[in-house]
This record gives sequence, structure tokens and C-alpha cells, in this order.
Amino acid sequence: CLMAQCFGYPEPEQEQYTAPELPPDTPRIQLRLAGDKRKHNEGRVEVFYDGEWGTVCDDDFSIHSAQVVCRELGYLESVSWSPSSKYGKGEGRIWFDNVQCTGKEKTLALCMSNGIGVSDCKHTEDVGVVCSDKRIPGFKFINTMSLNIQVEDVRIRAILSSYRKRIPVTEGYVEVKDGGKWKQICDAEWTKHNSRVICGMFGFPGERKQPRSTPSYWDYSVNCTGNEAHLSSCKLGHAMAAKANSTCGGGMPVVVSCVPGRAFSPTPMTGFRKAFRQEQPLVRLRGGTIVGEGRVEVLKNGEWGTICDDNWSLLSATVVCRELGFGSAKEALSGGRLGQGMGPVHMNEVKCSGSEKSVTECFFNKESLGCSHEEDAAITCNVPAMGFQERLRLSGGRNPYEGRVEALVERNGSLVWGTVCSDGWGTMEAMVVCRQLGLGFASNAFQETWYWPGEVSADPVVMSGVRCSGTEMSLSHCLHHGAHLTCPKGGGRNAAGVSCSETAPDLVLNPQVVEQTTYMEDRPMFMLQCAYEENCLSTTSSKTPANSYRRLLRFSSQIHNNGQSDFRPKAGRHSWVWHDCHRHYHSMEVFTHYDLLSLNGTKVAEGHKASFCLEDTDCEEGIEKRYECANFGEQGITVGCWDTYRHDIDCQWIDITDIKPGDYIFQVFINPNYEVPESDYSNNLMKCRCRYDGHRIWMYSCHNGGSLSTETEESFPGLLNNQVTHR
Repeated sequence: CLMAQCFGYPEPEQEQYTAPELPPDTPRIQLRLAGDKRKHNEGRVEVFYDGEWGTVCDDDFSIHSAQVVCRELGYLESVSWSPSSKYGKGEGRIWFDNVQCTGKEKTLALCMSNGIGVSDCKHTEDVGVVCSDKRIPGFKFINTMSLNIQVEDVRIRAILSSYRKRIPVTEGYVEVKDGGKWKQICDAEWTKHNSRVICGMFGFPGERKQPRSTPSYWDYSVNCTGNEAHLSSCKLGHAMAAKANSTCGGGMPVVVSCVPGRAFSPTPMTGFRKAFRQEQPLVRLRGGTIVGEGRVEVLKNGEWGTICDDNWSLLSATVVCRELGFGSAKEALSGGRLGQGMGPVHMNEVKCSGSEKSVTECFFNKESLGCSHEEDAAITCNVPAMGFQERLRLSGGRNPYEGRVEALVERNGSLVWGTVCSDGWGTMEAMVVCRQLGLGFASNAFQETWYWPGEVSADPVVMSGVRCSGTEMSLSHCLHHGAHLTCPKGGGRNAAGVSCSETAPDLVLNPQVVEQTTYMEDRPMFMLQCAYEENCLSTTSSKTPANSYRRLLRFSSQIHNNGQSDFRPKAGRHSWVWHDCHRHYHSMEVFTHYDLLSLNGTKVAEGHKASFCLEDTDCEEGIEKRYECANFGEQGITVGCWDTYRHDIDCQWIDITDIKPGDYIFQVFINPNYEVPESDYSNNLMKCRCRYDGHRIWMYSCHNGGSLSTETEESFPGLLNNQVTHR
């Protein structure tokens, strides 16, 4: 169903589109967007003329010509155009060359050119366009020569009124909006491939055999291969002129029955699965702002890695989406748009046919893996309309991205709005709220909201004891009190609040640097006075004579920001602390934990680095440093930069004076209190195996959390007892 109809809202009235009248001598052409495209509204411009598909040369082409193409295809406007066969080389004739449009022409055939079929170009010069994803209201497809569908909208309308209350709607009539009116499709030539495409558009990975169930029918039949990401990419059959408007011959209206992915499947006990974990997934998403979005990572030889965006297409993205239990792909993103991964790049030049069960089955270039993480591929998938956004709102904020959190819950048979208790409210809970509302990531979690006056009628608390892991799709999926609410502070001015941001940082420690810089030092106590005052030594150091030594496990930490926004300390400059020992201000009291664990997970030693100054030590090529500690400068870590704490500075160690020889686990935990929101916390933990023989020390098998397969991590001593926990 459409969101408005799911919740009983009337549809907005739209201005109807009127088909243009063309001069009688205008060549009758039809356009489509084809090639290796990432969205249905972009691609190589192809022209159907004289019974043959061909292309358009990029000579003299401009944004005005792109505007004509997009409008002719039913899109509101053009966004950009690309020369030199960006979407791959076409085949057949090059129908137009030296095209010059003003942007006001009703068809590409009316623009100035060399004449239809007159060209000296090659297919390496095929032009492509990107159109806006918004369609012209009331646009009606009028040329029956076409092999591509252009429709205003598509919906699944539940057959029975009782089904309309089910969320998500998985079964119903397929209806298309044509000329401002909803019409059903005759099932006379409908196939399971068509159903697969429809289900994919609405967020479902599969389809069941459709049931059979007289309305106004759409004038065209549809022919899909089943691998299209959108109905508009399917071929259009003949116009059923004799059957148009009210009849369907011996057929019936098309009905589809879709199979939801596991995360969206109803269960008898809980209604919906709140979380699930496959035994051994081969593909995962990281760094996305919403469910069904993220950087694509694949598992190979027990290690997670990324996919290079060379030849990355909507078709390959759709294979990933369906594999993960979503529908078809909305977008195939490139250029590390959703953050850069670490570790290997496992696949390059991926090319899927669309029928694969996993992207790991697709063809890819195994030889040329010369890609960097700046080229990491990502996707956005169609997901079922669950109605989660309608059950939460932000009230009283200065903009739509902030405010007091108000939830819609059932009380005494009625739906009422109320506040959320702020006791224990933190970053993880705020993350879920921002995701549920489609507002990206949390930038702050607030336990007081007196400065955001919401609706007085919504002041009473309707949720308390909320505890989230941060991955839930809805706040109602988090742990919380049932009917008996407990909130000593009450709601109103003390209710929970959030502010959201479309982007977030993502800190990752470089494990190779830790492994390569580790060494042991015996340092005399008289040289450790500053460290002693900052509590950087173990408690037994207070009994150590000034002429004795402390044994220190030293190492360097190189912390990268691989996210999409800068990492900034939560505390304002007025609260930063001056440290005489380090001769600069510290902006974060707790930024990193250093621990040494026994093989059963017991902590045997820890680092006590009091606080940290954040700055850009170095950056990737082309990125300028923005933060430095000196002279009371601004602190933070820029996207694409890293902050290095060298092994030779005070407190960059663990005091192992009292440790016996043996095998241990060394652990570093960045941003351990989740004080600053990030797009991914799973990679904030780094672990190494550590061997100490009483004279020398070795660090090996260092890796970030989530970088290895579940099986490999379970075999890593101590890891199970020390998973990252949010509470």
C-alpha cells in the first residue's frame, strides 16, 4: 500500500498531464534509459526508430538536451548528463548526432541535429543522462511502439479490508496510476517474473504463486525477466485496445503474494522478529543510515572485505538486496559514499545476471584488485513499509532533526501520544530513534528537554526503562517496561530527546600499526613522575622505590576516521582540561581503554591514560588537516585523517610489572562509553594475541571487531567473554 492509504489519509490532488501535440512530419521515436546503470532514472539514452533501437552521440549534447530526454520519459527534470559511454557502449545505429536543444522541445526529434540516422560517431561516444526521481504528475505513456513502461506510480492494494490492517501488506491487487487514475492489470499475460519485480519494488525478496481472485484495466501488458529493479525497466507488451477501460477478456485482475524477508516476517509469539542472526552470512551492510542501506562487505577466507565499485550496477545491487532479505535495489552507490571499509577488497568488476542467490556467485575480475577503499561499493534497498515512522515523532525542536521524543502507543483501546522516560537514555537509544524516523544517525541524546516544549497533551510518560543495542528498527523493539511504568523524574521537561544528523564519523584503529610498534621497556620510577600523578601506572607502583623500574608494554595507536563526518569531542572548549605534563588541553576524559586479559577473559592489567587531545596527525592525499592540539586549537579527527598516539609518549602503555609470563589477549577499545555517536561501533574494538616470556613480548593476529568470520572469532581466545556490550 501507499503510506497515505495505509493510515487512511486522502491522496493529494495532482495537476493532470496533457500529452503534447507534435507537428505531423515529426519522426515518431521512443526513448529509454539502458546500460550499466545504478538507478532506474539514469542510463544510456537509446532511441527506438524504424523498428530498431539505437543511441545518441555526445557531440554538442548539453543539459538542455538532457532536460528534453528526461521530460519525454516522464521525469520532472534532468540532473546531469555524461559523455563517452559512461553507461557502456550501445549497439546498432546511432540515430542522433550533434544534438542541440533549447530545453523546451516536446521530443528529442524536434531538437536541431544532423538528421535522424546521420552520424560519424562511434559507440564510445554514446551519451547518458541522470533524471530526477520525481515523475511528472499525470504523465501518460502514449506511444505504443515502446518496449519500456512509464507509469506515475504503482501500489499493492489489499484484497480484503481486514488485510489492510496488516503491516506489511504482502498480498493484493497490483495497480498502476495512469492519467491520474488507479487501474488494475489484466492477468492474461502476467508471469511469475512480473510478480518478482513488483514484490522487489515493495521490499520483498521473493514471491509466492499468485492466487486468483471489474474495474478499469490498464491498457498495456507487461513482460519482465524477473531481474529488473523496477517495473519501469520491464518491457511493455502490445496495447490491449480492444480490451481497454473496463474489460479483461477471460482474465482476472493481477494479484501478487509476496514473501517477506526474515526480519520482516510475522511470528506467532512476538508479532515480528526483533532481531535475527544468520548462522554464517556471506554478505553484510555497514555504515548505512537506515535499514537496507550500507557499504557492501563480503566474507572470504574467514575475513570480511569490500567490493570495488568498477562496473557496479543496479542489477548487482539487487542481487545483494534480495540475498539480505530485502526487495530490489533503489540505488547502487559508488565512491565510498557510505564510508570506507578496512581490510581487503575482495571483489572487483562485479557483473551479475540477476538470477544468482548470492553476489558471491556473480562473475568478477579476480586478477585486477587494484582498488582502494575510496571506491567501496554500497547499496540502498527497497524495504517493506512497516509504518514505524508513524509511531514516533520529534516535538518542539528548532528543525525537523531535533526535539523531544514522543511515541504513539495504545492505552485503553485508544492510540495516544506521550513522552519517553529519560532515565538511562543515551546514544544507543537515540540512534534507534533517528533511524526509525529516517533522519540518519544520532548526534546527541538528551535527558532534559525543557527547552523544547512539546504538545502538552503528550507530556505523560508512555515508555520507560528503554534499553537498546542500537541496531533495532523501532524503539518498541528495544527492551522497555511493560504496563507498569517507572519514571521518578516524570515526563514533560525531563522527557528524552534527540538530535539527528544525516552523517556520522566512524573511528577504526589500525591493527597493523599496533602489531608493528609493540615493544617492552623497563623505565625508572624517577622518569615516571608525571605518569604516576595521572594514575597511568598500576596500584603497586606507589610502593616502588624511586631507583626501581616499572615494566611497560608500549605501542602506538593510529585511529582513522573512515566515516562521513568529522569526529568532534562532546565537551565544549570551556570544559577542556589543561595538562602540564603534555602541555596541551584534553577534550575527552575517556577516549580509549587499554586492557590485557587472560585467555579466559579476566582483566589482569590495564592502561590508565587519563584523557586525550584529538588532532589530525596525518591525512589521505588531497585532504587538509583541520584540527590540532597546540595553542588551544580546535580538536577532532577529520574524515580521511587519523590521530596517532606514538609509543614514546607518556601513558601510551600498559604497566605489566606484576604480570607473569604466559599467553594473553591485548585489547584496545575506542570511544568505549559511546560518548560521541558513530555510524558503526562494531569496529571500535581491536584485539591481539600476546605472548610474554618474561624477557620479550610478541603481539600477533591483531584485528578489529567484526573483521573476521564468526567461526574465526569464536576460536580467538577470550573474545567471547569480552564482546562489545552496550550496557
